[in-house]
Amino acid sequence: MSLGLLGNKIGMTQIFDESGRIVPVTILKIGPCIITQVKTTLTDGYNSIQIGYGDISSKSLTQPELGHLQKSNIQPLKYLKEFRVSHPEEFEVGQILNVESFVAGQLVDITGKSIGKGFSGLQKRHNFTRGPMTHGSKNHRAPGSIGMGTTPGRVLPGKKMAGQLGNKITNIKKLKVIQVNIEDNILVVKGSVPGKPGNLLSIVPSK
Repeated sequence: MSLGLLGNKIGMTQIFDESGRIVPVTILKIGPCIITQVKTTLTDGYNSIQIGYGDISSKSLTQPELGHLQKSNIQPLKYLKEFRVSHPEEFEVGQILNVESFVAGQLVDITGKSIGKGFSGLQKRHNFTRGPMTHGSKNHRAPGSIGMGTTPGRVLPGKKMAGQLGNKITNIKKLKVIQVNIEDNILVVKGSVPGKPGNLLSIVPSK
């Protein structure tokens, strides 16, 4: 079973396919990641693999974090993430994972934090239609009614209103892998992925 990996977004560009059509792509720097822990049903109650990514100074980690990595003789790592697996016995602590596990044409799911855009209004955040701009109208970008005055006489939970836009975990599914560069650990996928350049991403083969 192929594991997910961690990496960073480099940026977007475009390439030409075999038919000469322009294809928008995102370039990702993936791994190398190190397996830091193997969890099994006997020891932890479930099967999973913990991987680490991104070298960092030991001064930037807490003592429990350092102790966890030193127990397996692994250098300080900035990010740790678990992936559920069916057969944990196929992996071992200290094993290096890179883009070799991906192939061109494969579909992947990519998760990351979207770009934060601050406090945004209804038109930008929820694609509301604005009110009329003339004839004495005073509800150009107002939300309109947000609830009834009588029973239940309150704003119901989940009402679409102005507020924080972006800066949340976003998952984009079934992005096609266009190219795999094993030497530089570069992955090129079709379309866009969450966040700005440098954003941390989790890449998992689609089910």
